[in-house]
Amino acid sequence: MEKSTEKHPSEAPRRPLYVYDLPPQILNSLSLRTDTSSSTTAQQTAEEAPARSHEQSPTPSSTSDNVTGSQACSLCSLAFGTVHNQRDHLKTDLHHYNLKQKLHGLTPVSEPEFEKLVGDLDESISGSDPSDSEDEEDEAGRKDTTLTALLRKQATLADKLDSKSDDGTQDPTRKRVGVGYQPLLWFSSPTLPDKTNFGIYKALFTAEELEREDAIIDTIKQRQLAPLPAPKPGKDGSAVPADYKGRHIFLCMIGGGHFAAMLISLAPRQSRHSSTGPLNREAVVLAHKTFHRYTTRRKQGGSQSANDNAKGAAHSAGASIRRYNEQALVEDVRALLKDWRPLIDTSDLLFIRATGMTNRRTLFGPYDDQVLRANDPRIRGFPFNTRRATQNELMRAFIELTRLKVKEINEPTEASLADTAAKSSIPKAPPKPAAPKVTEEEETALLHTTQIQAMIRRSKLPALLSYLKTESLSANFRFQPADTQQNHHAPTPLHLAAAQNSAPLVTGLLTRGGADPSILNDEGKTPFELAGDRGTRDAFRVGRAELGESAWDWEAARVPAALKREEAEKRAERERKEAENGENERRKAEEERLKTEGPKVGPSSARKGGILGGAPLRTAQERREEEARGLTPELRMRLDRERRARAAEERMRRMREGGG
Repeated sequence: MEKSTEKHPSEAPRRPLYVYDLPPQILNSLSLRTDTSSSTTAQQTAEEAPARSHEQSPTPSSTSDNVTGSQACSLCSLAFGTVHNQRDHLKTDLHHYNLKQKLHGLTPVSEPEFEKLVGDLDESISGSDPSDSEDEEDEAGRKDTTLTALLRKQATLADKLDSKSDDGTQDPTRKRVGVGYQPLLWFSSPTLPDKTNFGIYKALFTAEELEREDAIIDTIKQRQLAPLPAPKPGKDGSAVPADYKGRHIFLCMIGGGHFAAMLISLAPRQSRHSSTGPLNREAVVLAHKTFHRYTTRRKQGGSQSANDNAKGAAHSAGASIRRYNEQALVEDVRALLKDWRPLIDTSDLLFIRATGMTNRRTLFGPYDDQVLRANDPRIRGFPFNTRRATQNELMRAFIELTRLKVKEINEPTEASLADTAAKSSIPKAPPKPAAPKVTEEEETALLHTTQIQAMIRRSKLPALLSYLKTESLSANFRFQPADTQQNHHAPTPLHLAAAQNSAPLVTGLLTRGGADPSILNDEGKTPFELAGDRGTRDAFRVGRAELGESAWDWEAARVPAALKREEAEKRAERERKEAENGENERRKAEEERLKTEGPKVGPSSARKGGILGGAPLRTAQERREEEARGLTPELRMRLDRERRARAAEERMRRMREGGG
């Protein structure tokens, strides 16, 4: 538990406090708060314990909307001490369900309410331990199925309410899930600063005690326990003798093939780490046990029995193993409960998490010599988020349950309420209009545009003419959509071919495709006026000569006088030769200039090994390194062996010549 420390008035306690062993100055100063609004306390319900495992640091928050920051979930109204805990929460089914609630304009729910909603579903929805990647895959596979089934169930209930309201037999005042539920009792104390309160989970009290609010302080005083010498359980975690008379509670979690149970004494044990140090309060574990069996379907989610009930029995080896492990887990759990029966029967409270019919049937049967019963008034659920069933998770849950909460609650003022009302009265921006639906004709035109433009850009004249003929399209086809920049400048295939300076395409479209050269684009230009070189412009003149003056209105197309193909080819050849001769003359002139004006190669530069005074000649070692550069170690060794072999042969040859 915690160390006992002295508290100064108007100061928050520096160390966590144990509900069953409170200091007298705090215990005698408690007073129940009944004016705490549901909106203020709703964000206290699912407080994460790992973030406060060492010290309680008050977190100011007035409403669920105020739970913001880099380590908080404003949707679920939860704050976290570490980024790791926040990431774990984002993977839980609670967070995903609240996302769907928000999309439908509904209020998010807390963890206890969410467990009640899915209590009748077959899949296990317990949070997964981030250290086990396979369990994460199981939970991810189960998430969609569980949430889908839950939303379908709620939709069915909503339809029933709608049908009743239509008949006029029932007023459909739908109460949103999660409104008004407060898992904590809040107490004020003069030992605390202003607006700071103590909180205790309601799950530690019975229904009768909660109804008598005027006597709740006396109930807390009666729960105080003096530290007692701890019993010594067996080394294997076996339970203490059945005649143990101390007050204790039972905690149990089961889900996804994992089972963990623990019996913990409510009376703390005093210990001292040093001879001069303060007394510490430590939890006394009477017994603990964990089981794990491979029962979930990897990457698919759900137990094997749930899949068999839905789709029929599978006949694979993995399915047989999972069925055997499910039965073995049931037998192990029930045998353990039978061994612990004396201590379970004398427990003050039973905290159990068993979601899904399969897991609840494992604990509550019915079966012979049953230990736990679903109608036991001592049974409680965990009023906060829980992870995979492990011994550490049970101890974390016990500490969270029995720790006195310290929170700063800022009550809403008239100014804040006025601001909230003003924000809610601001009209929302109208939604953006939906994009108009494309008709079948428009979609076909877009497809033709894409195909034709691609062929023109790649200068595929035969493919282009074949496509126009196959699709029964005119060579004057208008590209769609017409309001784009490209189609505004080149709306037809002939315009685009001229803009691409593709003379063969222009000639083919005019003479073989029947394209009209007088069509104007949105800028009032003909295809001829978009041509960027002489070859493309000559293609229009050649087309005019071959088609004749009567084929098109060439004056409206702004095409100059006709030009025969032979004349165009001769002029193109003449221009090509002139350009080639000009290039040759330029090169000769450049060579002559270099001979007369370039640097001289003298004897000094020749000795340095450079043609124009460049780098000196390399040594033999440098040449060898250059040859071996970029080679693997194996190739380098082979190259060295060849060099040594050649050197040895050269030495042998010289020796033979010298001896002869």
